[in-house]
Amino acid sequence: MMSSFWSIWITVLTIVVIAGCFILLRLVSKNNTGIDEGESMGHSFDGIEEINNPLPKWWSYMFYLTIVFGVIYLALYPGLGNYKGLLGWSSSNQSIGTEHGIKADSAAATELAEKEGRWVQYDKEVEKAAAKYSPIFEAYLATPLEELVKNEEALKVGGRLFLQNCSQCHGSDARGSKGFPNLTDDAWLYGGELATIKTTIMNGRHGMMPPKGGLPIEDSELKGLAEYVVKLSGREHDEALAAQGQGSFMKGCFACHGMDGTGNKFMGAPNLTDSAWLYGGSRGVIIESIKNGRSGVMPAWKDVLGEEKVHVISAYVYSLSHQ
Repeated sequence: MMSSFWSIWITVLTIVVIAGCFILLRLVSKNNTGIDEGESMGHSFDGIEEINNPLPKWWSYMFYLTIVFGVIYLALYPGLGNYKGLLGWSSSNQSIGTEHGIKADSAAATELAEKEGRWVQYDKEVEKAAAKYSPIFEAYLATPLEELVKNEEALKVGGRLFLQNCSQCHGSDARGSKGFPNLTDDAWLYGGELATIKTTIMNGRHGMMPPKGGLPIEDSELKGLAEYVVKLSGREHDEALAAQGQGSFMKGCFACHGMDGTGNKFMGAPNLTDSAWLYGGSRGVIIESIKNGRSGVMPAWKDVLGEEKVHVISAYVYSLSHQ
């Protein structure tokens, strides 16, 4: 809801414009030139002479009807500042919050609108869509994920849901970007099994690596530690510097990433021995990650989409890395 000032400003401005259009139309409908209708106005250009003729009646009536339509529309529907309109119509429930979850708040707002006799267009569209598509999604939910990944039609539906809700972070091709995982490879922070993927989407994830892992690592050790991480990933490295970094790694980095650096899916700790880098694998970026830490959050979707749609998206995401 806008402030009282802007509500009054918009209302007055709209009324003035409509009244001005009406007055202007009335003025030009009258012959105030002192020249009889059908006579020359004394202007000509390129052989074309201006004649004093009024607007055609049908044209004038069209303008009047437009003004009447505008007045009726503004009376019935919201458009004049904070005025709600005689029909109580609104495009959506703008006050939906997340106190109890988006779906729960949306349902409560819909119920309140019905009690108050308000017509909320969005609610009606959702109701219509639910009547048509709910049986389809219920059938998908009743199908085990192992079977659903073989259903081409279900995967197409999952793909469209992914584009609508997940592509903003993971990309339309699901290959991710800096800080957002690539879903088309075999590198999974928490595991790439069907049930795990569904759990991740349903409940979200919160991964956090504290600065320097919360360990007594000095800034002077960062270069060597980064070199050891480079060695773990199988790239060319400075053996002497990496040996120094291994000592720093053993101060406690292994507690999350494992003694061999292969990570820990129970904690979401990345595998440091492969070529998948969430934030980048250059030495400079590795040092930055160790020094400042990293924090990533994927929101939970169970209260936004519901389990039925998450079930279908899970099958689609799984299929991306199992072409």
